[in-house]
Amino acid sequence: MRSIEARGLTKEFKVYQSRSGLTGAFRDLFNRQYRTIRAVNGIDLTIEPGEIVGYIGENGAGKSTTIKMLTGILEPTGGCLRVNGYDPHREREEFVRTIGVVFGQRSQLWWDIAVKESFRLLKKLYRLSGEGYRQHLDRLVEVLEIGPFLDQPVRKLSLGQRMRCELAAALLHQPRLLFLDEPTIGLDVLVKENIRRFLKQVNAEYGTTILLTTHDLSDIEALCSRVVMLDKGNIIYDGDLERLRTQWGDGRRLILELKEEVPSFVLNEKTRGLSVKWEGEGTRYTARLEKGTTVSDVLSRLVPAVAVQELKIEEATTEDIVRRIYREGAAHA
Repeated sequence: MRSIEARGLTKEFKVYQSRSGLTGAFRDLFNRQYRTIRAVNGIDLTIEPGEIVGYIGENGAGKSTTIKMLTGILEPTGGCLRVNGYDPHREREEFVRTIGVVFGQRSQLWWDIAVKESFRLLKKLYRLSGEGYRQHLDRLVEVLEIGPFLDQPVRKLSLGQRMRCELAAALLHQPRLLFLDEPTIGLDVLVKENIRRFLKQVNAEYGTTILLTTHDLSDIEALCSRVVMLDKGNIIYDGDLERLRTQWGDGRRLILELKEEVPSFVLNEKTRGLSVKWEGEGTRYTARLEKGTTVSDVLSRLVPAVAVQELKIEEATTEDIVRRIYREGAAHA
């Protein structure tokens, strides 16, 4: 059974349009005008058990709307959707026992009571057995290092401490599928690293499927082997990170510092026949290497002809690639 299977998943909203001026406001009292916005446009999405998938897109791309449909908060306008074998909206009571959700800017813990009391309330809600609950909770407390916080009210915790407690709360009932929406937002580098390590451990030990929505692409690079990219309600890329880099990367950049000034036409002449584009002037140049051309190809032509003082090789980052895709408006999967 697949963790998520969506076919033609669509969500439309009716948005009220107000008319300008006093006359327009008066007319709106009796005859309101609406327009339809399609936030998610017939997407197909399949996620297998045990996968860690990054779900990314610009603000307004439809990510949050998709997550709300997948978690049963919103009912789709069209299409078919099964999550852990359930219809999330119509079989909500049984379905929510199979998922965990962490929203970086919202809390599922009670603000004014001790963390351990929140855990006890969640235990009752999920109808967990005493011994199984205790063993699993002890494991979460140990791995997430939240023991010192259990007796403190949530309002007195730092953001990093609260996020670790939120993760524990989401995993108390050992869900098969975990939704993470900006789980590391606002956290320092060390806390981010600890949370990423914990999520990898949960995935490896329990086979928990994870769907991660974030603007921090370092989270994607650290956790996900697959990324799904959304733009204006459409999936524009669905595949592994390596293929994304291969298809949309600018290739390597070779940055050269020469011992003396060399005209650009000399470099172009020496690398004629290679797929390389030169930028710069004087003593500093950047060579953009395209497919089929290696650093050694370029250097074997240049070193006998020009004096190289320093060189640096740069790879296009995932952030550079994603920025380029959105700038061009579409991707070819």
